[in-house]
Amino acid sequence: MCLPKQVKGDEGINVEAKSAILMEASSGKVVYEKNSHEKFAPASVTKVMTMLLAIENVDNGKMTLNDKITASENAKKMGGSTMLLDTGEIRTVEEILKGIAIASGNDAAVAMAEYLGGSEDGFVQMMNKRAKELGMNDTNFKNCTGLPVQDHYTTAYDISIMSRELLKHPKILKYTGTYMDNISEGRKSPIELVNHNKLVRFFKGCDGLKTGYTTEAKYCISATATRDGVRMLSVIMGAPTYKIRNRDASMLLNFGFSKFESKKLAQKDQDITKINLDKNGEKFFILRAKQDLSIVVPRGSKEEVERRITLDEKKKRYNKDEVVGKCEYYIDNEKLGEIEVYSDRDVRRFNLLENIKFNLKNLFKNGV
Repeated sequence: MCLPKQVKGDEGINVEAKSAILMEASSGKVVYEKNSHEKFAPASVTKVMTMLLAIENVDNGKMTLNDKITASENAKKMGGSTMLLDTGEIRTVEEILKGIAIASGNDAAVAMAEYLGGSEDGFVQMMNKRAKELGMNDTNFKNCTGLPVQDHYTTAYDISIMSRELLKHPKILKYTGTYMDNISEGRKSPIELVNHNKLVRFFKGCDGLKTGYTTEAKYCISATATRDGVRMLSVIMGAPTYKIRNRDASMLLNFGFSKFESKKLAQKDQDITKINLDKNGEKFFILRAKQDLSIVVPRGSKEEVERRITLDEKKKRYNKDEVVGKCEYYIDNEKLGEIEVYSDRDVRRFNLLENIKFNLKNLFKNGV
């Protein structure tokens, strides 16, 4: 896919932070970067990985949002930002996730780490293992919180990788996109949670992901927002103030939205193509889309989208409304996505395979 070249300063982009990256989230294409592979302390943006491991365990069924976590003395004594857990306090996985995502609670992060890893050290091993699996080659985690410690570092590029992976679990946005919440059950005084990411409140479409600050790291953020079907992701590291951090992140997100748009390629139940079963076209069946499919393309793009249909050749007959294959979409041999296709009627096996192969030789194209 043809994407904009890296942004130059004469296009009005002037990031003041030490490092930054802007990514189109669906494809992972980098639109802008500044020192994106330079290693810095990430502060609480570290918790993107903490949240990723937690939500992966929820989505793969290893734990549920209703499972109970008991806060240890070790969790309670964490410095910095906190959700004010007491030693021995029992909270659900969901409540602990809220404490991490909204309040950036170091106590919540450690409680989650001890629950999943047996200890924070055990969890940190899980973090580094997952980082390697994701290709985060310039990252080394020493804790699950981002509190200052030697040899705890990552890069804007690596943060974008784990942030994009986290976005594959959209339920996390329910928490990272919340500005204020409270937890009152079983407490004399409620826990008031206020999101450190003010863009959630003041930037249109922002629903995550994580801010961070320490004296060493300065102000950092992994910020994501969606508008009109386009999701952008910007990472800022080492901004001198929180206002500059938020300005830089907002500027990059706005730039991304100005460069991309969403195009619908398929709509559920729409006709995709007609497959003739005889030379005269009197006998045929129609392939229909099983689901919607939209892609993100450079705004105003005239690139042609190629559709490639593959049908199940093992079936002796195609039954009405049965999924019989898939339709893949490409630009310049780069796959954009795929949908399942189903038959609009019953089709017998007689001469089916030969006719289908003949029909599918003619690949058809649609402009985007």
